[in-house]
Amino acid sequence: MSRLGIFFMRAIAPLPLSWVRAMGRVLGLLLHAVVLSRRKVVDTNLRLCFPHWSDAERRRVTREVFVNVAQSFLDRAWLWHAEPEVVRRRVTLTGSVHELAGGDPAIVFAPHFVGLDAGVTGLTQQLRRRFIGIYTKQSNEVVDAWVLKGRHRFGGARPMSRSEGVREIVSALRAGDVMYLLPDMNFGPEESIFVPFYGIPAATVPSLSRFARLGRAKIVPVVTRLTPAGYEVRVLDAWPGFPTGDVEADTALMNLRLQGYIDEMPAQYYWVHKRFKTRPPGEPGVY
Repeated sequence: MSRLGIFFMRAIAPLPLSWVRAMGRVLGLLLHAVVLSRRKVVDTNLRLCFPHWSDAERRRVTREVFVNVAQSFLDRAWLWHAEPEVVRRRVTLTGSVHELAGGDPAIVFAPHFVGLDAGVTGLTQQLRRRFIGIYTKQSNEVVDAWVLKGRHRFGGARPMSRSEGVREIVSALRAGDVMYLLPDMNFGPEESIFVPFYGIPAATVPSLSRFARLGRAKIVPVVTRLTPAGYEVRVLDAWPGFPTGDVEADTALMNLRLQGYIDEMPAQYYWVHKRFKTRPPGEPGVY
């Protein structure tokens, strides 16, 4: 996406949500039909994680994944460019919102559901807390500036680059900032450990446990669901007794609880990612 793409997103921001979602459905079905390599990734992930599904069920969910990813992408138009009252009306916070309302150090465990950007927007717009997150720079400078501005359009958000280091992040946590952490993707073997994800050894960064211990912070899961009216941003109860001091056990527990969230809406998880790309030594690739 370049300036023309950003112009398009600004242009569709005022449209009724049903129109934007209809465009997203068409785009998703088109991508499902033509991007065969990524469709294979989704199919492989679902086959590994849900071996009890029939071929027909797996094909149906694969198609829904592409539609949901495309719809959530186009939703960035109104999330980042529509009037604030439109965003507030379409993004609803539910559940244990009080877990993030005080001043206690807290880390939001934000799994990669398709509504991830809506979760950031809803929390920063509607809660009087400052949120920090580790930001990875985009390769295209125009897109990078657009994404950075969009994700931090409301005042309660501050990006932190990986170069700022752990010390600065921990200091911000202890000072009362809320960290928005997304540790459920495959970030390679360098800083990962292998723990089960749907029974399969998956390279997983243990950052949730480590930042919670260093920042003396509680873990508050936030699960965002795409709905016909917009998004539901569900704040769950803080995890008791976490971290335990055993990093591997904590990271395995994170994946296990993530499975429970995914099982509620499997078509809304970001299965287009090669979650099992990094394999334990000696094991063959799956893609």
